[in-house]
Amino acid sequence: MKTVARLLCITFVAVMIASVPSIDGKMNGIHNQAGQGCTCHYSSGTGITANHDFPTIYNAGQVYNINITHTGGTQAFVGGFNVVVDKGTIQNAGTGVKILGGTSATHTGSGQLGWAFDWQAPASGSGTVSVDIAVLQGDASNTNSGDAWDSTSASITETMVQNAAPVASNVFISITGQSGAITEAYYDQALDGNYDFADSDGDSDSGSEIRWRKNGGVVFAHNNNLALPSSATSIGETWTMSVTPSDGVDYGSVVTSSNTVEIIDYDADNDGYGDQSDVFPDDPNEHADADSDGTGDNADAFPDDPTETNDSDSDGTGDNADAFPDDPTETMDSDSDGTGDNADAFPNDPTETMDSDSDGTGDNSDWAPNDASESADSDDDGVGNNADAFPNDASETLDSDNDNVGDNADAFPNDPTETLDSDNDNVGDNADAFPNDPAETLDSDNDNVGDNADAFPNDATEQADNDSDGVGNNADAFPDDAAEQADNDSDGVGNNADVFPDDASETVDADGDGVGDNGDAFPNNPAESLDTDGDGVGDNADAFPNDASETVDADDDGYGDNGDAFPNDVFEWLDSDNDSVGDNSDAFPNDASETLDSDDDGMGDNEQAKVEAKIAADEDAAAAQQRTLVGGGIGLLVIAGAVVAFLRRQGDADVTETKDFTSPMMGIEPSPMTEAVTSSPAVAQPMAAVAPVQAVELTVENQWTDEQGHTWRLMSDGSNLWWNGSDWQKV
Repeated sequence: MKTVARLLCITFVAVMIASVPSIDGKMNGIHNQAGQGCTCHYSSGTGITANHDFPTIYNAGQVYNINITHTGGTQAFVGGFNVVVDKGTIQNAGTGVKILGGTSATHTGSGQLGWAFDWQAPASGSGTVSVDIAVLQGDASNTNSGDAWDSTSASITETMVQNAAPVASNVFISITGQSGAITEAYYDQALDGNYDFADSDGDSDSGSEIRWRKNGGVVFAHNNNLALPSSATSIGETWTMSVTPSDGVDYGSVVTSSNTVEIIDYDADNDGYGDQSDVFPDDPNEHADADSDGTGDNADAFPDDPTETNDSDSDGTGDNADAFPDDPTETMDSDSDGTGDNADAFPNDPTETMDSDSDGTGDNSDWAPNDASESADSDDDGVGNNADAFPNDASETLDSDNDNVGDNADAFPNDPTETLDSDNDNVGDNADAFPNDPAETLDSDNDNVGDNADAFPNDATEQADNDSDGVGNNADAFPDDAAEQADNDSDGVGNNADVFPDDASETVDADGDGVGDNGDAFPNNPAESLDTDGDGVGDNADAFPNDASETVDADDDGYGDNGDAFPNDVFEWLDSDNDSVGDNSDAFPNDASETLDSDDDGMGDNEQAKVEAKIAADEDAAAAQQRTLVGGGIGLLVIAGAVVAFLRRQGDADVTETKDFTSPMMGIEPSPMTEAVTSSPAVAQPMAAVAPVQAVELTVENQWTDEQGHTWRLMSDGSNLWWNGSDWQKV
């Protein structure tokens, strides 16, 4: 079962892979396809060659660093690869490589021309290892027609030399030039890998593999180097080192360093901020200078302003910008008159500092320095400019309505909206819609008809109302009929008189049932409006509104009284044979002579009674006939005995002829009754002389068809026959 499930899964995956459109260097490679190559890419581009550095001979358990590349082609674009081994383990995936089950490796992206990983040879005695390799070079066209691929294979034989594998121990990382394991190192310190090598064969260290891991991933650039330069590390990284010992023949087990080293920054002033990020690495009180003014943010009163650092008077303004750095009440002297702006009534006027009456005019130039309401009299009329509405016009001083026209010249001195009244109607020209017509002043709706003459002074669309119904002639559908104004349905009947003002087909509803008389089948009956079947009975009262032949169902059985044979019986409605018994109760609904079948034998009780009477009569007749036959037979036996006796007395030994009383010449047919009466061969011949029993001709008493479709007959002798399709069969 598991095998079947695996096959189904593999088939599904294959179908899904086949359904994915081909794209150059798929972001996720396909495993286990190296033996077939990258066939979906057609190999139609410039030819390439797959390259690898798998060994030709392996030592059991040894770890080999494998590189997959390709040559040829444009080398201008990138693609992917797939490697499959049948033995050993693929491990330690490099950049852009993913591993499946330890036996297949492929690419995780499309941005490389080469890939690296480790392959650990299988255990001793595993035999030859088979390797399949496929590489792809895409042309970045997002199609597969211009791509190129190649595949190859390798066979790796096992080294059969018997050798003890070496052992690595005491594996740890230290700082170059120092001893002992560490857990932290500064970013500018080089690291050393340390380990002890032991080999029971006495072999020396030869080809041991060193792997450095950053944040858990192998950095292949430093393979087999015990020293890790400071240039390879950055703050925040964690590093480990592992050793796979080798004596040149066999590899021992991989051993990882006992310590993990974190790369950290210096903190010379011990303020918790690394020197690389500390602007003041030697000042424990400072680490940042947001405005880069050379003063640390903690000491800088203005950490975001490079132009300021101090505020001696704590007034929020830096000393550099503060004209009064020691006076918290002043910061500026805009007019440089020696009086700070806060105390200077005229901070931008070096000729003024005071305004005794606070009128906005300095005392030095104020006509009335102690009168806050005045400072100048330009027209010398004795009225200060502030009180003089016309300070430069000696003929005017007041403008009561502030319309810029002096009271002396203003027809409406207290109305700022008016100065003139051309038609002398006491309405200023500005407000007068008809400034030259003393009969009109307003045109509220701006229809050029004065309000006095306009029947609708506030409606620009109307001016007249002939019927005085309050609706202007323009909007009045009946301008001369005061009782009507609108005709929504345009049927010529006003909405007030029209019961259906929005329905052009209706105007009257005589019975008030909401259905217009034109569409009401019963215009004077509020209880009815429809007669769907046209039978003269409204649908509401009609039990069968869609059947013109029915209106009432007295017994509520779903059958109208006209067609219901039993209008008052809910259980009956048909009497197919007109025998006054409903079909539901009638065992023979199509036979007027029958209604009951008490014994459920398919024959009506009436016919059953006749048959039973006939059978009884036939039985009586048969019994009488049998008695007659028996009596006659006895008589014949007596006669036959007498004849035999007579013949014997005659002694006629030559009599050889016996009359055949059953011959056709006698006109007699043997009958069962005759055979039953004959008891011995000796007397059988004389019985032929007995008059034959005439066969009774059978007649059909009744014929019917049962519920299964079988046709039956009741014969005159009481027997039953049924028709099998070709002849009658006796039951």
